[in-house]
Amino acid sequence: MRFGRISLDDAAGAILAHSLQADGRRFSKGRCLSGEDIAFLRRAGLSSVTAACLDDNDTHEDDAAYRLAERLVSPGIEARAPFTGRVNLHATRPGLFRVDRDIVDAVNRIDESLTLATIDNLSPVTTGTMVATVKIIPFATPTAVLERALGLCAGGAAMTLHAYRSLKATLVQTSLPATSLKMLDKTRRITAGRIESVNGELAAEHRCAHETGELAELIAGLSGDDILLIAGASAIADRRDVLPAAIGQAGGRVHHFGMPVDPGNLLLLAELDGRPVLGLPGCARSPKLNGFDWVLRRIAAGLEVSRADIMGMGVGGLLAEIPTRPQPRASKTQSGGRVIAGIVLAAGQSRRMGVRNKLLIEVDGKPMVRHAVEAARDAGLAPVIVVTGHEHDRVEQALAGLDVTFVHNPDYALGLSTSLKAGLAALSGKPDGVLVALGDMPKVNAALVSRLGAALDPVENRSIIVPTFNGKRGNPVLWAGGMIPSMREVEGDVGAKHLIGLFEDVVFEVEMGDAAVLLDIDTPEALRALRGERP
Repeated sequence: MRFGRISLDDAAGAILAHSLQADGRRFSKGRCLSGEDIAFLRRAGLSSVTAACLDDNDTHEDDAAYRLAERLVSPGIEARAPFTGRVNLHATRPGLFRVDRDIVDAVNRIDESLTLATIDNLSPVTTGTMVATVKIIPFATPTAVLERALGLCAGGAAMTLHAYRSLKATLVQTSLPATSLKMLDKTRRITAGRIESVNGELAAEHRCAHETGELAELIAGLSGDDILLIAGASAIADRRDVLPAAIGQAGGRVHHFGMPVDPGNLLLLAELDGRPVLGLPGCARSPKLNGFDWVLRRIAAGLEVSRADIMGMGVGGLLAEIPTRPQPRASKTQSGGRVIAGIVLAAGQSRRMGVRNKLLIEVDGKPMVRHAVEAARDAGLAPVIVVTGHEHDRVEQALAGLDVTFVHNPDYALGLSTSLKAGLAALSGKPDGVLVALGDMPKVNAALVSRLGAALDPVENRSIIVPTFNGKRGNPVLWAGGMIPSMREVEGDVGAKHLIGLFEDVVFEVEMGDAAVLLDIDTPEALRALRGERP
């Protein structure tokens, strides 16, 4: 690959190294220059650009990243679309992520142009969690480098996802005269939440006295579950204490007592009638992360937990200062596990359209505003908030039957910013992103919205995603959740548009190849043009 200052005479097919402005038009970094682009740049007075030219033995960054990512795909792991030489891999179901460090290290040692990063081995994931990312550092990598990496990752051995099974658990709690009923109930509730977090179910609970014979008799008669959990009224102090002794008396076997994980040191690993039995440490009564979680996740994912596995948990096993906790079963989200909300601004007075409310005008058999709202809904955005103002009752009627949240803005006449603020105020929680769409853009569809969502990545400085057509910026615009505080401060009748200029370093343009992102219907002339009617 050649890189540097290149004459426009030799720039056809070259990849632009840096974004540039020329005669009012923006050319983004990474753009492959066409003959039309070069002619425009010449007319703008340029004679050369800084660019990269690929050789025959190079593979373009997007192609290289995607080919390697495809080689890493396995059941439960999918590759997303390439962006700027990067392809992210995500989990498609909950489970434990397993990675072969030797393979990843070998890939990264081939050449500096190609990198592979993953989350930690045996990390718990939910649907949509990013588990790995392939990044090509320059605009291309030598094809020979790519082929070596593909060879190392052949067979899908580099990374796997072990899905959580539908685990059925039984909890047994022992009690002493001073044991609190409230504590037992709390332990049951917290344990049920833990089991649910790994796609399981606490199928039964039993209680008995903290006495070896009574406990042994109880657990010997239990069956029909996948795992037996025993929470003792007092901590296990020795292999000959009540819990391990009862397991042995019931015909079971203790494999290991104690673990190099804190909290969680006093966990007991045993077996009874072919199923795992865990004597729980006292910290298991708390929702905070502890050694019990580590073992439970592996069992739920169908992985064997041996004595050697327990003894190998020391590195990273000091958890006392980690404020994380088991999460309940993930709620339904969209866009790969992310929550992206949609705000459709539909409050305007349509003054330039004349006496008609443009949002209610039929386009292709339905009200104009319904196109915009359905595009957001069909792209999986949730919630979809529709901000109304002028003739709000008629706008709501036009959207009848759609699962949306209506927010009326009584100050709509004071400018677009008031409607944006009203929509933002209706958001609950902390979404990963929010799409701001205009109700008068009927040609914007769900596929276009989804492409914006795929590009959102604040870690990669892609916090404001703007669609373009022939280099001109349009709407709708997708904003990362971290931008919402700044959006709440906007004033006037231009919405958050000025923030794009203020935060240009985190703006990412997505070329759509479709004029829909520029087409808002403000006037009778625009409406006639949309319908193909003559003036």
